[in-house]
Amino acid sequence: MKNENIAVGLDIGTTKIVAMIGRKNEYGKLEILGVGKSKSLGVHRGVVNNITQTIQSIQTAIAEAEENSGYMIKDVVVGIAGQHIRSIQHSDYISRSNAEEVISEKDIEQLIGQVHKLAMLPGEEIIHVLPQEFKIDGQAEIKEPIGMYGGRLESSFHVVVGHAASIRNVGRCIQSAGIELSGLTLEPLASSDAVLSQEEKEAGVALIDIGGGTTDLAIFKDGIIRHTAVIPFGGNVITDDIKEGCSIIEKQAELLKVKFGSAWPGENKDNEIVSIPGLRGREPKEISLKNLSKIINARVVEIIEQVYDEIKSYGCDDPKKKLIAGIVLTGGGSQLKHIKQLVEYITGMDTRIGYPNEHLAGNSDEELSSPLYATAVGLMMNSINNNTKSAILMSEMESVTTDVKKEEPKQEPIAEAPKPVEVKKESTEQIKRSFFDKYVERIKEFLDNAE
Repeated sequence: MKNENIAVGLDIGTTKIVAMIGRKNEYGKLEILGVGKSKSLGVHRGVVNNITQTIQSIQTAIAEAEENSGYMIKDVVVGIAGQHIRSIQHSDYISRSNAEEVISEKDIEQLIGQVHKLAMLPGEEIIHVLPQEFKIDGQAEIKEPIGMYGGRLESSFHVVVGHAASIRNVGRCIQSAGIELSGLTLEPLASSDAVLSQEEKEAGVALIDIGGGTTDLAIFKDGIIRHTAVIPFGGNVITDDIKEGCSIIEKQAELLKVKFGSAWPGENKDNEIVSIPGLRGREPKEISLKNLSKIINARVVEIIEQVYDEIKSYGCDDPKKKLIAGIVLTGGGSQLKHIKQLVEYITGMDTRIGYPNEHLAGNSDEELSSPLYATAVGLMMNSINNNTKSAILMSEMESVTTDVKKEEPKQEPIAEAPKPVEVKKESTEQIKRSFFDKYVERIKEFLDNAE
């Protein structure tokens, strides 16, 4: 029990902050031990714009998750999103001094390290460097070059870039909330881990995660991530349109959207009307559901068209780049009635709603298999892959403190627990992770020096 791998994912969204504690059961499924949720204050379109409020929201979610699970959280894997995220395609190569030597992970590290030195716009930093396919001496479409021979090793890369200040602000909030940062992951990548199958990633699929403040896109083909984008519109913009269009307060607009909203105006009859209580003694307002659907439809069409432009810019019309598995919708916005049909109508691609339930243990709470929690589940899976022990039982914590009082050096194993295991796994996946770990270390160092 003492060495169990407890994982914690923290999804800092525009509308909600979710802390999720879990572990893998004996069948390899995720067993959720506790969930904490709080209203997200201080985050706008995926970017922290009020540190104090964000810290309070994180602390509320963490405290609730700890109370529900009986575990004390030490560190978390956090999702990065927001309108500052952009991605670029880049190709690079290295010439090896001895072509008769086997290509090792050192060569891959050197190649990825070279990409990390790319000149960026002022204030921007590289977050992820994701190798696509390798070429050795002109031989293309090599997925795993380690163990092969060759003089010139080249690869195309998908490079994800973000504002350094925005990322550090997230790190500062977590540190100030009294927990450590064990990893950073791009939110569309986390969501894709939770809701996409390997078959879909091989066949070609576009994941659209419609959140409160942003809509994230991740495109996979041949099992490799090919394109990512963050569109700075989400469910909150739809709520704002309802608020303005119907002259009601935000709380009522959100309720209307969730309970009666539809992305397809044709299904409502003209005589379907809902009555909204008036403010402070004023007359109740009567709102036509047909008009409500028209307002929602106009904004959803705009969001989907922007996402579709991104899918087309990837080149899905090319037979080699065709997305056979179509589109998977997830996130809170995917729960809007008839959105699946509207997406199919606009894009002409097969669409389904993505639920994270296939990774969850059978006894999990039904609410947790909602698309709302896809990112949090994906972040927790990422934490499990890092082999972190991100939380310890409260009862274990008490015994540790009594041990410390008796003999102080016994505190050491607890401090070492969050370190990733399996360092010597020779694969490009591991090398990508090690580079990302170094990036997380740089952020931690920056935060420590800023103290």
